[in-house]
Amino acid sequence: MPRLTLFRKILLALVLLLAALLAIFTTFSWLGLQRGLGAYVAEIEIRRMDWFAELLRKHHAAHGNWDDLRSNEAAWLRLPMTAFGAVEHNSAIGGPPGEPPRRVPPWPPHDFRPPSWEIGPSGGEFHSRPPGPPELLPPRQSFPPPPGLLGALLRNPDSVYRRLGLLDANGTWVVGAKVDPSTAARLPLRDGDRVIGTLVLAPLEGLETDADRAFVARQSGFVIWTGVAGLALALLLAWLLARRWFAPIDALTQGAQRIAQGRLDTRVPVHGSDELALLGRTFNDMAERLDSIEASRREWLADVAHELRTPLAAMRAEIEALQDGIRTFDAKTALRLHRQVMRLGQLVDDLRSSMREQSESSSLFVTVYPLAILRESLALTRERFAQRMISLDATALDALAGRHPPAARGDARRLHQAFMNLLENTLSYTDVGGRMRIDAHIETSEGRDRLVLRFDDSPPGVPPEEMPRLFERLFRGEASRSRALGGSGLGLAICRITFEAHGGSIDAAPSPLGGLRLTVTLPLENAA
Repeated sequence: MPRLTLFRKILLALVLLLAALLAIFTTFSWLGLQRGLGAYVAEIEIRRMDWFAELLRKHHAAHGNWDDLRSNEAAWLRLPMTAFGAVEHNSAIGGPPGEPPRRVPPWPPHDFRPPSWEIGPSGGEFHSRPPGPPELLPPRQSFPPPPGLLGALLRNPDSVYRRLGLLDANGTWVVGAKVDPSTAARLPLRDGDRVIGTLVLAPLEGLETDADRAFVARQSGFVIWTGVAGLALALLLAWLLARRWFAPIDALTQGAQRIAQGRLDTRVPVHGSDELALLGRTFNDMAERLDSIEASRREWLADVAHELRTPLAAMRAEIEALQDGIRTFDAKTALRLHRQVMRLGQLVDDLRSSMREQSESSSLFVTVYPLAILRESLALTRERFAQRMISLDATALDALAGRHPPAARGDARRLHQAFMNLLENTLSYTDVGGRMRIDAHIETSEGRDRLVLRFDDSPPGVPPEEMPRLFERLFRGEASRSRALGGSGLGLAICRITFEAHGGSIDAAPSPLGGLRLTVTLPLENAA
């Protein structure tokens, strides 16, 4: 059994939905056709009985009301025959009061050759027009049957006269069939602008004749074939759309598999601007970031191996010299070995600090005073600043700390290490006789107070292309940093991790003094 993939599920769901819609459409179309056919035929039939409507109008004008026809079925049935002299050749149609009755010529005229009579689809109308004087013929092609057929027509259950009725101006039944006015076809009778009655014709009930059934069959076939063609087109469009929708998903699946295999240079094609395109761009960004992280990891491991190899090589050289008898183990040799071991231990500690997660000790944070910690760090390094003849300006720091020192949540030991690394950075890379200025103030942003510290030093500065990499682990600028003067290359990376763990940040920029400006922000518990 084939695997039911998501593409097949969507396609199957669309097929079932469209098939159900087609069945509903066909069923309702067929029912509507059956129900609407009778009403449609009734509308056609009553519109073709304008000759009878004219006869009724003349009858009303002659009598002034419908009283002589009210509930008088015999008069109602004789009315169309009397108009053409079909009942009595010498019968007269009464005119207005005071005028003699008008004689109607006999039906059919003496020179009339009867054509072949054909009963229409409803069984109640004739469609042949006999020759004769135009003034005696009804308009259009429709007129009542001759008297010989009257009984047969009335006995026919489909006869139009069995479904025809007359209502007065108030909508009250007068004579003829009692039909429901809400479903019947209506033909208003007017005398000028005044409505004197309404001729109503009930629609056919069911499909009684072969012609009706043939018509419905033809229309049903048309509806079914139209639905089948629409279904085929809809299925084709559904298949094309499903392929268009799932092609990016297939590409993402294959791309994820290649990423899982270690091919981090994988990218997927992106077209358009919809949600799938956004997903594709997000995947490409993720792959690019993973590729960058992997490249950085390989570079970092190479740098760590290089950094660890230097003290180990020095220790190995000392030990091999002792083994070969080139040197004797004395106090100087022990001091050199101890120095290399200490350097190796410091490098390992720095690596561990740089790898510490931001949230590793956040649960142990307590209330600390960053300015007091910074001043303590300055006190420990002030003598070394004096030895390198680097002037230190901390006036703004002292002024802010002397009023009401701001407090923050944090780890005093880690903040002290970060501040020491910042001061060591200036001591290691600032030229002899230079300057360092520390500025401190409080800013309010989005309803929260932040402590802002700026560390500015004098030349040498950092090239602009190296500025974004200052906080990378083991990075040393070619011009200003070296193993002889600098540390392990982890000091600023440790600072970034520490300040971000405290909810703050550190940024680098050129200093107005010609060197480097490091800006530190820390969220506060209270402001001065």
